[in-house]
Amino acid sequence: MIRPIYVQKSHSWRLRLEERRILLLVGDLLVALLSLALALFLWRIADEFPKLLSEFIQRRVPGWFFFLPVIWVILLVELYDVHRAGNWRTTINGVAAATLLGFGLYLLLYFYYVDPPTSLLPRRGVASFFIAAPLLTLTWRFFYIRIFTHPQFMRRVLVVGGGKAGQAMLKITNDLWPPPFYVVGIVDDDVSKAGLEIESHSVLGTSDSLLDLVKSHNVSDLLVAITGQMRSGMFQALLEAQECGVEIVRMPRVYEDLLGRVPIRMLEGDWILRSFVDEVRASVFYELAKRLADIFGGLIGVVGLLLILPFIAIAILLDDGLPIFYTQTRSGKGAQPYNMLKLRTMRRDAETNGIPQWAREDDARATRVGKFLRKSHVDELPQFINVLRGDMSLVGPRAERPELMEIFQKSVPFYRARLLVKPGITGWAQVNYGYASTIEETIIKLEFDLYYIKHRSIFLDTLIMLRTPATVLGFRGR
Repeated sequence: MIRPIYVQKSHSWRLRLEERRILLLVGDLLVALLSLALALFLWRIADEFPKLLSEFIQRRVPGWFFFLPVIWVILLVELYDVHRAGNWRTTINGVAAATLLGFGLYLLLYFYYVDPPTSLLPRRGVASFFIAAPLLTLTWRFFYIRIFTHPQFMRRVLVVGGGKAGQAMLKITNDLWPPPFYVVGIVDDDVSKAGLEIESHSVLGTSDSLLDLVKSHNVSDLLVAITGQMRSGMFQALLEAQECGVEIVRMPRVYEDLLGRVPIRMLEGDWILRSFVDEVRASVFYELAKRLADIFGGLIGVVGLLLILPFIAIAILLDDGLPIFYTQTRSGKGAQPYNMLKLRTMRRDAETNGIPQWAREDDARATRVGKFLRKSHVDELPQFINVLRGDMSLVGPRAERPELMEIFQKSVPFYRARLLVKPGITGWAQVNYGYASTIEETIIKLEFDLYYIKHRSIFLDTLIMLRTPATVLGFRGR
Protein backbone atom coordinates (compact mmCIF):
# COMPACT_ATOMS: atom_id res chain seq x y z
CA MET A 1 0.00 0.00 0.00
CA ILE A 2 1.36 3.41 -0.98
CA ARG A 3 1.33 5.88 1.89
CA PRO A 4 -0.31 9.27 1.28
CA ILE A 5 2.17 12.05 0.59
CA TYR A 6 2.75 14.43 3.49
CA VAL A 7 2.88 18.01 2.22
CA GLN A 8 5.78 19.88 3.81
CA LYS A 9 5.24 23.36 5.24
CA SER A 10 6.52 26.20 3.09
CA HIS A 11 10.06 27.36 3.88
CA SER A 12 10.15 30.23 1.40
CA TRP A 13 11.18 32.65 4.15
CA ARG A 14 14.11 30.43 5.19
CA LEU A 15 16.70 31.65 2.68
CA ARG A 16 19.49 29.51 1.22
CA LEU A 17 23.07 30.78 1.20
CA GLU A 18 22.97 31.93 -2.43
CA GLU A 19 19.63 33.67 -1.79
CA ARG A 20 21.16 35.52 1.15
CA ARG A 21 24.00 36.73 -1.06
CA ILE A 22 21.48 38.07 -3.57
CA LEU A 23 19.54 39.74 -0.74
CA LEU A 24 22.72 41.39 0.55
CA LEU A 25 23.63 42.65 -2.91
CA VAL A 26 20.14 44.00 -3.64
CA GLY A 27 19.91 45.60 -0.18
CA ASP A 28 23.29 47.31 -0.51
CA LEU A 29 22.44 48.59 -3.99
CA LEU A 30 19.11 50.04 -2.82
CA VAL A 31 20.83 51.68 0.14
CA ALA A 32 23.51 53.08 -2.18
CA LEU A 33 20.83 54.53 -4.50
CA LEU A 34 19.13 56.12 -1.49
CA SER A 35 22.51 57.56 -0.45
CA LEU A 36 22.96 58.99 -3.94
CA ALA A 37 19.55 60.70 -3.76
CA LEU A 38 20.35 62.05 -0.29
CA ALA A 39 23.75 63.29 -1.46
CA LEU A 40 22.16 65.12 -4.41
CA PHE A 41 19.58 66.70 -2.08
CA LEU A 42 22.16 67.90 0.46
CA TRP A 43 24.47 69.11 -2.30
CA ARG A 44 21.69 71.05 -3.98
CA ILE A 45 20.44 72.85 -0.86
CA ALA A 46 24.03 73.74 0.11
CA ASP A 47 24.77 75.18 -3.33
CA GLU A 48 25.11 78.95 -3.56
CA PHE A 49 22.47 79.29 -6.27
CA PRO A 50 19.58 76.85 -5.75
CA LYS A 51 18.03 75.84 -9.04
CA LEU A 52 15.49 73.46 -10.42
CA LEU A 53 16.61 69.88 -9.87
CA SER A 54 16.91 69.19 -13.59
CA GLU A 55 18.99 72.33 -14.15
CA PHE A 56 21.15 71.58 -11.10
CA ILE A 57 21.91 68.05 -12.33
CA GLN A 58 22.64 69.23 -15.85
CA ARG A 59 25.03 72.02 -14.83
CA ARG A 60 26.61 70.82 -11.60
CA VAL A 61 26.60 67.01 -11.53
CA PRO A 62 29.21 65.12 -13.62
CA GLY A 63 27.99 61.92 -15.27
CA TRP A 64 30.33 59.65 -13.32
CA PHE A 65 28.67 60.72 -10.04
CA PHE A 66 25.68 58.49 -10.81
CA PHE A 67 27.96 55.44 -10.82
CA LEU A 68 28.78 55.91 -7.12
CA PRO A 69 26.21 53.28 -6.01
CA VAL A 70 27.90 50.67 -8.22
CA ILE A 71 31.34 51.73 -6.96
CA TRP A 72 30.10 51.44 -3.37
CA VAL A 73 28.81 47.91 -3.93
CA ILE A 74 32.17 46.93 -5.47
CA LEU A 75 34.03 48.37 -2.47
CA LEU A 76 31.92 46.11 -0.23
CA VAL A 77 32.93 42.97 -2.15
CA GLU A 78 34.56 41.37 0.92
CA LEU A 79 31.22 41.53 2.78
CA TYR A 80 29.30 39.31 0.36
CA ASP A 81 30.63 36.26 2.13
CA VAL A 82 27.50 35.23 4.07
CA HIS A 83 29.45 34.34 7.20
CA ARG A 84 31.31 37.64 7.30
CA ALA A 85 28.06 39.44 6.64
CA GLY A 86 26.53 37.78 9.70
CA ASN A 87 29.22 39.13 12.04
CA TRP A 88 28.63 42.68 13.29
CA ARG A 89 32.26 43.50 14.05
CA THR A 90 33.42 42.23 10.65
CA THR A 91 30.66 44.25 9.01
CA ILE A 92 31.73 47.46 10.76
CA ASN A 93 35.37 46.87 9.77
CA GLY A 94 34.39 46.10 6.17
CA VAL A 95 32.20 49.20 5.79
CA ALA A 96 34.90 51.37 7.38
CA ALA A 97 37.54 49.96 5.02
CA ALA A 98 35.27 50.57 2.01
CA THR A 99 34.68 54.17 3.13
CA LEU A 100 38.39 54.89 3.63
CA LEU A 101 39.27 53.28 0.30
CA GLY A 102 36.57 55.28 -1.48
CA PHE A 103 37.76 58.55 0.04
CA GLY A 104 41.36 57.59 -0.70
CA LEU A 105 40.65 56.97 -4.38
CA TYR A 106 38.78 60.26 -4.60
CA LEU A 107 41.66 62.20 -3.00
CA LEU A 108 44.16 60.62 -5.39
CA LEU A 109 42.09 61.84 -8.33
CA TYR A 110 41.43 65.21 -6.71
CA PHE A 111 45.11 66.06 -6.20
CA TYR A 112 46.12 64.52 -9.53
CA TYR A 113 44.57 67.38 -11.47
CA VAL A 114 46.56 70.60 -11.70
CA ASP A 115 43.53 72.79 -12.47
CA PRO A 116 40.79 73.23 -9.85
CA PRO A 117 38.77 70.00 -10.17
CA THR A 118 35.55 71.10 -8.48
CA SER A 119 33.51 70.75 -11.66
CA LEU A 120 34.67 67.17 -12.32
CA LEU A 121 35.28 66.09 -8.73
CA PRO A 122 32.65 67.84 -6.58
CA ARG A 123 33.63 67.80 -2.92
CA ARG A 124 30.18 68.37 -1.43
CA GLY A 125 28.49 65.64 -3.42
CA VAL A 126 31.18 63.00 -2.84
CA ALA A 127 31.49 63.84 0.86
CA SER A 128 27.70 63.64 1.29
CA PHE A 129 27.59 60.26 -0.42
CA PHE A 130 30.45 58.75 1.57
CA ILE A 131 28.84 59.91 4.80
CA ALA A 132 25.34 58.71 3.94
CA ALA A 133 26.32 55.38 2.35
CA PRO A 134 28.25 53.94 5.35
CA LEU A 135 25.58 55.03 7.85
CA LEU A 136 22.67 53.65 5.82
CA THR A 137 24.58 50.48 4.94
CA LEU A 138 25.37 49.79 8.60
CA THR A 139 21.71 50.36 9.48
CA TRP A 140 20.51 47.92 6.83
CA ARG A 141 23.19 45.35 7.71
CA PHE A 142 22.29 45.60 11.40
CA PHE A 143 18.71 44.58 10.67
CA TYR A 144 19.94 41.84 8.32
CA ILE A 145 22.10 40.35 11.08
CA ARG A 146 19.36 40.59 13.71
CA ILE A 147 16.82 38.87 11.45
CA PHE A 148 18.71 36.30 9.38
CA THR A 149 20.98 34.95 12.12
CA HIS A 150 17.92 34.08 14.22
CA PRO A 151 17.08 30.33 14.22
CA GLN A 152 13.53 31.09 13.08
CA PHE A 153 14.88 32.29 9.72
CA MET A 154 17.41 29.48 9.21
CA ARG A 155 17.02 26.35 7.13
CA ARG A 156 16.32 23.32 9.36
CA VAL A 157 18.68 20.53 8.37
CA LEU A 158 18.73 16.82 9.19
CA VAL A 159 22.12 15.23 8.52
CA VAL A 160 21.93 11.80 6.89
CA GLY A 161 25.02 9.84 7.89
CA GLY A 162 27.07 10.08 11.06
CA GLY A 163 30.30 8.67 9.66
CA LYS A 164 33.48 10.45 8.64
CA ALA A 165 31.79 12.79 6.14
CA GLY A 166 28.93 13.62 8.50
CA GLN A 167 31.31 14.32 11.37
CA ALA A 168 33.42 16.59 9.17
CA MET A 169 30.34 18.49 8.03
CA LEU A 170 29.04 18.94 11.58
CA LYS A 171 32.44 20.16 12.77
CA ILE A 172 32.47 22.77 10.02
CA THR A 173 28.99 24.05 10.90
CA ASN A 174 29.92 24.16 14.60
CA ASP A 175 33.02 26.24 13.83
CA LEU A 176 31.15 28.79 11.70
CA TRP A 177 29.51 31.79 13.33
CA PRO A 178 26.82 32.67 12.70
CA PRO A 179 25.81 29.09 11.84
CA PRO A 180 24.76 28.60 8.19
CA PHE A 181 21.67 26.62 9.18
CA TYR A 182 20.04 24.97 12.19
CA VAL A 183 21.00 21.29 12.55
CA VAL A 184 18.07 19.30 13.92
CA GLY A 185 20.06 16.08 14.38
CA ILE A 186 21.40 13.00 12.60
CA VAL A 187 19.92 9.85 11.09
CA ASP A 188 22.08 6.79 10.48
CA ASP A 189 21.24 3.15 9.72
CA ASP A 190 24.14 1.98 11.88
CA VAL A 191 22.28 0.81 15.01
CA SER A 192 25.46 1.13 17.10
CA LYS A 193 25.21 4.92 16.70
CA ALA A 194 21.65 5.12 18.09
CA GLY A 195 21.42 7.78 20.79
CA LEU A 196 25.04 8.89 20.40
CA GLU A 197 26.19 12.51 20.40
CA ILE A 198 28.29 13.34 17.32
CA GLU A 199 29.84 16.82 17.33
CA SER A 200 27.21 17.94 19.89
CA HIS A 201 24.29 16.64 17.78
CA SER A 202 22.18 13.59 18.59
CA VAL A 203 21.55 10.57 16.38
CA LEU A 204 17.75 10.66 16.32
CA GLY A 205 16.99 7.46 14.43
CA THR A 206 17.39 5.43 11.24
CA SER A 207 15.90 5.55 7.75
CA ASP A 208 12.73 3.92 9.14
CA SER A 209 11.97 7.03 11.19
CA LEU A 210 13.26 9.62 8.71
CA LEU A 211 9.83 10.78 7.49
CA ASP A 212 8.51 11.04 11.03
CA LEU A 213 11.53 13.15 12.01
CA VAL A 214 11.01 15.40 8.99
CA LYS A 215 7.41 16.03 10.07
CA SER A 216 8.02 16.45 13.79
CA HIS A 217 11.01 18.79 13.39
CA ASN A 218 9.71 20.68 10.34
CA VAL A 219 12.89 19.83 8.41
CA SER A 220 13.55 21.85 5.26
CA ASP A 221 16.70 20.08 4.01
CA LEU A 222 18.32 16.66 4.20
CA LEU A 223 22.10 16.86 4.06
CA VAL A 224 23.33 13.52 2.71
CA ALA A 225 26.82 12.77 4.07
CA ILE A 226 27.20 9.12 3.02
CA THR A 227 30.42 8.39 1.13
CA GLY A 228 30.04 4.63 0.81
CA GLN A 229 27.21 2.50 -0.53
CA MET A 230 23.74 3.64 0.52
CA ARG A 231 21.26 1.05 1.78
CA SER A 232 18.06 0.62 -0.20
CA GLY A 233 15.91 1.57 2.82
CA MET A 234 17.69 4.90 3.19
CA PHE A 235 17.44 5.57 -0.55
CA GLN A 236 13.68 4.92 -0.49
CA ALA A 237 13.22 7.14 2.57
CA LEU A 238 15.07 10.00 0.84
CA LEU A 239 12.86 9.70 -2.23
CA GLU A 240 9.72 9.83 -0.08
CA ALA A 241 11.05 12.88 1.78
CA GLN A 242 11.75 14.61 -1.51
CA GLU A 243 8.18 13.93 -2.61
CA CYS A 244 7.07 15.72 0.54
CA GLY A 245 8.87 18.88 -0.56
CA VAL A 246 12.09 18.44 1.43
CA GLU A 247 15.25 19.49 -0.40
CA ILE A 248 18.07 16.95 -0.62
CA VAL A 249 21.64 18.27 -0.80
CA ARG A 250 24.88 16.30 -0.89
CA MET A 251 27.73 16.93 1.51
CA PRO A 252 30.32 17.98 -1.15
CA ARG A 253 27.95 20.65 -2.49
CA VAL A 254 27.29 22.08 0.97
CA TYR A 255 31.01 21.96 1.76
CA GLU A 256 31.72 23.99 -1.40
CA ASP A 257 28.97 26.51 -0.64
CA LEU A 258 30.08 27.04 2.95
CA LEU A 259 33.85 27.17 2.50
CA GLY A 260 34.47 27.86 -1.19
CA ARG A 261 36.58 24.68 -1.25
CA VAL A 262 36.37 21.13 -2.56
CA PRO A 263 36.45 18.39 0.14
CA ILE A 264 39.29 16.32 -1.32
CA ARG A 265 39.50 14.06 1.75
CA MET A 266 35.90 12.91 1.23
CA LEU A 267 36.00 12.28 -2.51
CA GLU A 268 36.12 8.99 -4.34
CA GLY A 269 38.86 8.16 -6.83
CA ASP A 270 36.76 8.72 -9.97
CA TRP A 271 35.64 12.17 -8.80
CA ILE A 272 38.45 13.83 -10.74
CA LEU A 273 37.13 12.29 -13.96
CA ARG A 274 33.48 13.14 -13.30
CA SER A 275 34.13 16.70 -12.17
CA PHE A 276 37.05 17.80 -14.31
CA VAL A 277 36.61 15.85 -17.52
CA ASP A 278 32.84 15.70 -17.93
CA GLU A 279 31.73 18.91 -16.18
CA VAL A 280 34.52 21.46 -16.42
CA ARG A 281 35.10 22.04 -20.09
CA ALA A 282 35.56 25.79 -20.35
CA SER A 283 33.96 27.40 -23.40
CA VAL A 284 36.00 28.85 -26.23
CA PHE A 285 34.46 32.26 -25.49
CA TYR A 286 35.63 32.11 -21.87
CA GLU A 287 39.17 31.16 -22.87
CA LEU A 288 39.26 33.96 -25.46
CA ALA A 289 37.91 36.54 -23.01
CA LYS A 290 40.39 35.37 -20.38
CA ARG A 291 43.34 35.72 -22.77
CA LEU A 292 42.24 39.20 -23.84
CA ALA A 293 41.95 40.18 -20.17
CA ASP A 294 45.43 38.75 -19.55
CA ILE A 295 46.92 40.84 -22.37
CA PHE A 296 45.18 44.01 -21.19
CA GLY A 297 46.03 43.43 -17.53
CA GLY A 298 49.57 42.36 -18.39
CA LEU A 299 50.21 45.63 -20.26
CA ILE A 300 48.93 47.67 -17.31
CA GLY A 301 51.07 45.64 -14.92
CA VAL A 302 54.23 46.08 -17.00
CA VAL A 303 53.64 49.87 -17.18
CA GLY A 304 53.26 49.93 -13.39
CA LEU A 305 56.47 47.92 -13.02
CA LEU A 306 58.42 50.34 -15.25
CA LEU A 307 57.18 53.32 -13.23
CA ILE A 308 58.42 52.03 -9.86
CA LEU A 309 61.37 49.88 -11.02
CA PRO A 310 64.06 52.60 -10.70
CA PHE A 311 63.21 53.18 -7.03
CA ILE A 312 62.92 49.47 -6.20
CA ALA A 313 66.16 48.67 -8.03
CA ILE A 314 68.10 51.31 -6.06
CA ALA A 315 66.64 49.99 -2.77
CA ILE A 316 67.66 46.39 -3.60
CA LEU A 317 71.16 47.49 -4.68
CA LEU A 318 71.76 49.48 -1.49
CA ASP A 319 70.39 46.69 0.70
CA ASP A 320 72.00 43.56 -0.74
CA GLY A 321 73.59 44.36 -4.10
CA LEU A 322 72.96 42.61 -7.41
CA PRO A 323 71.02 40.92 -8.95
CA ILE A 324 67.78 42.91 -9.07
CA PHE A 325 65.76 40.16 -10.74
CA TYR A 326 65.90 36.42 -10.50
CA THR A 327 64.28 33.61 -12.44
CA GLN A 328 62.99 30.32 -11.12
CA THR A 329 61.58 27.29 -12.89
CA ARG A 330 57.87 26.74 -12.23
CA SER A 331 55.31 24.24 -13.51
CA GLY A 332 52.75 25.70 -15.91
CA LYS A 333 49.64 24.25 -17.48
CA GLY A 334 50.05 20.55 -18.21
CA ALA A 335 53.27 20.53 -16.09
CA GLN A 336 55.12 22.46 -18.82
CA PRO A 337 58.13 24.19 -17.18
CA TYR A 338 58.71 27.92 -17.64
CA ASN A 339 60.97 30.55 -16.11
CA MET A 340 59.09 32.84 -13.75
CA LEU A 341 60.53 36.34 -13.31
CA LYS A 342 60.51 38.06 -9.90
CA LEU A 343 62.28 40.84 -8.05
CA ARG A 344 64.89 39.36 -5.74
CA THR A 345 63.74 39.41 -2.12
CA MET A 346 66.02 36.82 -0.49
CA ARG A 347 69.72 36.59 0.21
CA ARG A 348 71.85 35.15 -2.57
CA ASP A 349 72.69 32.15 -0.36
CA ALA A 350 69.03 31.37 0.47
CA GLU A 351 69.33 27.82 -0.95
CA THR A 352 73.03 27.05 -0.94
CA ASN A 353 72.36 23.30 -0.62
CA GLY A 354 70.14 23.37 -3.71
CA ILE A 355 67.14 21.98 -1.80
CA PRO A 356 63.90 23.96 -2.41
CA GLN A 357 62.23 25.29 0.73
CA TRP A 358 58.80 26.64 1.60
CA ALA A 359 58.42 30.38 2.09
CA ARG A 360 57.44 30.97 5.72
CA GLU A 361 55.98 33.80 7.75
CA ASP A 362 58.74 36.40 8.39
CA ASP A 363 61.21 34.20 6.49
CA ALA A 364 64.71 34.76 7.89
CA ARG A 365 66.19 34.40 4.39
CA ALA A 366 64.50 37.60 3.18
CA THR A 367 66.46 40.84 3.00
CA ARG A 368 65.21 44.01 4.66
CA VAL A 369 63.86 45.42 1.41
CA GLY A 370 62.74 41.94 0.41
CA LYS A 371 60.47 41.65 3.45
CA PHE A 372 58.57 44.76 2.37
CA LEU A 373 58.41 43.63 -1.25
CA ARG A 374 57.02 40.24 -0.24
CA LYS A 375 54.51 41.66 2.24
CA SER A 376 53.22 44.12 -0.35
CA HIS A 377 53.48 41.62 -3.26
CA VAL A 378 55.47 44.20 -5.25
CA ASP A 379 58.06 41.46 -5.92
CA GLU A 380 55.49 39.74 -8.14
CA LEU A 381 55.06 42.62 -10.60
CA PRO A 382 57.58 41.15 -13.12
CA GLN A 383 55.22 38.18 -13.47
CA PHE A 384 53.07 40.39 -15.71
CA ILE A 385 55.75 39.74 -18.33
CA ASN A 386 55.02 36.01 -17.94
CA VAL A 387 51.33 36.80 -18.40
CA LEU A 388 52.00 38.61 -21.68
CA ARG A 389 54.14 35.70 -22.86
CA GLY A 390 51.29 33.28 -22.13
CA ASP A 391 53.10 31.30 -19.41
CA MET A 392 50.68 32.56 -16.76
CA SER A 393 47.26 34.15 -16.40
CA LEU A 394 46.06 36.99 -14.20
CA VAL A 395 43.89 34.50 -12.27
CA GLY A 396 44.73 30.88 -11.51
CA PRO A 397 46.40 28.58 -8.97
CA ARG A 398 49.72 29.81 -7.62
CA ALA A 399 52.68 28.61 -9.67
CA GLU A 400 54.69 25.92 -7.91
CA ARG A 401 58.23 24.59 -8.30
CA PRO A 402 58.52 21.16 -9.98
CA GLU A 403 60.63 19.81 -7.09
CA LEU A 404 57.95 20.66 -4.53
CA MET A 405 55.21 19.33 -6.79
CA GLU A 406 56.90 15.92 -6.80
CA ILE A 407 56.70 15.92 -2.99
CA PHE A 408 53.09 17.15 -2.86
CA GLN A 409 51.81 14.56 -5.34
CA LYS A 410 52.85 11.79 -2.94
CA SER A 411 51.05 13.32 0.05
CA VAL A 412 48.12 15.34 -1.29
CA PRO A 413 45.29 13.63 -3.22
CA PHE A 414 44.33 15.15 -6.60
CA TYR A 415 47.26 17.58 -6.41
CA ARG A 416 48.12 17.28 -10.09
CA ALA A 417 44.62 18.48 -11.04
CA ARG A 418 45.73 22.08 -10.42
CA LEU A 419 47.83 21.79 -13.60
CA LEU A 420 44.67 21.70 -15.74
CA VAL A 421 44.82 25.50 -16.00
CA LYS A 422 47.55 28.13 -16.20
CA PRO A 423 48.99 29.39 -12.93
CA GLY A 424 47.99 32.92 -11.98
CA ILE A 425 49.36 36.03 -10.32
CA THR A 426 46.31 35.99 -8.08
CA GLY A 427 43.74 33.28 -7.46
CA TRP A 428 40.88 31.94 -5.37
CA ALA A 429 43.29 30.31 -2.91
CA GLN A 430 45.41 33.45 -2.62
CA VAL A 431 42.52 35.78 -1.73
CA ASN A 432 40.95 33.26 0.67
CA TYR A 433 43.94 31.58 2.29
CA GLY A 434 47.32 32.90 1.20
CA TYR A 435 50.53 30.91 1.46
CA ALA A 436 51.02 27.32 2.61
CA SER A 437 54.07 26.11 4.55
CA THR A 438 52.92 22.63 5.67
CA ILE A 439 51.27 19.63 4.01
CA GLU A 440 48.04 20.33 5.91
CA GLU A 441 47.96 23.93 4.69
CA THR A 442 48.78 22.72 1.17
CA ILE A 443 45.72 20.43 1.26
CA ILE A 444 43.46 23.33 2.28
CA LYS A 445 44.92 25.56 -0.39
CA LEU A 446 44.46 22.84 -3.01
CA GLU A 447 40.79 22.62 -2.04
CA PHE A 448 40.44 26.29 -2.95
CA ASP A 449 42.34 25.79 -6.22
CA LEU A 450 40.15 22.88 -7.28
CA TYR A 451 37.03 24.87 -6.44
CA TYR A 452 38.26 27.60 -8.78
CA ILE A 453 39.06 25.14 -11.59
CA LYS A 454 35.65 23.51 -11.24
CA HIS A 455 33.69 26.79 -11.15
CA ARG A 456 35.91 29.12 -13.16
CA SER A 457 34.07 31.80 -15.12
CA ILE A 458 34.34 35.45 -16.08
CA PHE A 459 32.29 36.32 -12.99
CA LEU A 460 34.57 34.37 -10.62
CA ASP A 461 37.72 35.78 -12.25
CA THR A 462 36.33 39.31 -11.83
CA LEU A 463 35.42 38.63 -8.20
CA ILE A 464 38.95 37.39 -7.47
CA MET A 465 40.53 40.47 -9.07
CA LEU A 466 38.22 42.76 -7.09
CA ARG A 467 39.22 41.02 -3.85
CA THR A 468 42.95 41.06 -4.64
CA PRO A 469 43.60 44.69 -3.58
CA ALA A 470 42.39 43.85 -0.06
CA THR A 471 45.02 41.09 0.06
CA VAL A 472 47.73 43.46 -1.15
CA LEU A 473 46.72 46.38 1.08
CA GLY A 474 46.39 44.00 4.01
CA PHE A 475 50.06 43.05 3.63
CA ARG A 476 49.26 39.33 3.81
CA GLY A 477 52.31 38.20 1.81
CA ARG A 478 55.25 36.27 3.23
